[in-house]
Amino acid sequence: MRVMWLRWRRALNRATALTAVAGAAGAFLLWSAPGAEAATGKPVPVTAYTQRSEAGDWIGQGESHTYRAPAADIRVLGDDTYATAIIESGDVRWSVEMQAPAGDRLTPGVFRGAERAPGPSGRAPGLSVGGDGRGCNTVYGQFTINQIDTDSKGEITLLDASYVQSCEEADAPALRGTIKYKALPLSFSYVSEPGDYAGGGRSRTFTNGIATFSLDGTVDGRIEFGTSGLRETWNALVVPPTGQSFQVGRTYQANELGDDEHGMLSVGGGGCNHSNGEFTVNKLAADASGQITALALTFEQHCEGADPALRGTIHYFA
Repeated sequence: MRVMWLRWRRALNRATALTAVAGAAGAFLLWSAPGAEAATGKPVPVTAYTQRSEAGDWIGQGESHTYRAPAADIRVLGDDTYATAIIESGDVRWSVEMQAPAGDRLTPGVFRGAERAPGPSGRAPGLSVGGDGRGCNTVYGQFTINQIDTDSKGEITLLDASYVQSCEEADAPALRGTIKYKALPLSFSYVSEPGDYAGGGRSRTFTNGIATFSLDGTVDGRIEFGTSGLRETWNALVVPPTGQSFQVGRTYQANELGDDEHGMLSVGGGGCNHSNGEFTVNKLAADASGQITALALTFEQHCEGADPALRGTIHYFA
């Protein structure tokens, strides 16, 4: 199996290399996980399609829609040079076509200057979104590939992508959409209040199309998470209280050192000398050795004991 969206991770640590998509890297064990994930024993991939059409957009007619499997039939055909997503629900049918530039492949990243697919001119990428008998003669747009995976035959088995399309004119009302096909979330976001030292009062969201990610940790030890993109590098260290393990659904009070009652939390873009706050483990998966393979976590951190907070969310295949 070629895992195109994991190429940048091959040089990272052993734990990161083991965290392939659910089903591609062996068995998962969920620790105190509720609902469907506890029943299946591994994170549940998402298959869904959303679109938002601005007033005046010819294709979407100014409406917004969300479709989710299995209520809707959502499938992706093609390979890493030309992908077609088909969404069918009742008598509604949408299609999204994304074509790599000539001589290139669909890998994580942003494909700008898209023209109508198939057959864009020169080395431009191709994009074509249509439905209900409506399509564009001329396309202006771009798309982002967050995750993509293919099988031994080269056929797409996983896709996480988004697009923006305008019909006929570059400044025409836009149609925006997201496609998730058997995808697992991979992102980092933060909101920094004015006066927070670590985040500098900014807000950012990092996805696999614009950033790289790493994670190393065990359920009864420490978790080290990292991401780099948008000219920023972030690292997060979380540790349960002394002698305890991470538990799904639990919120841990934390400080910069940790003790019998407090976990350890240190999230830095700029870094803190001293911090306090809390973190909540929302989802957690590990292999048979206890090595963490999937994590969803939220946190709140206060640098130097100050009131302004840094709040964020980590999604690592969960």
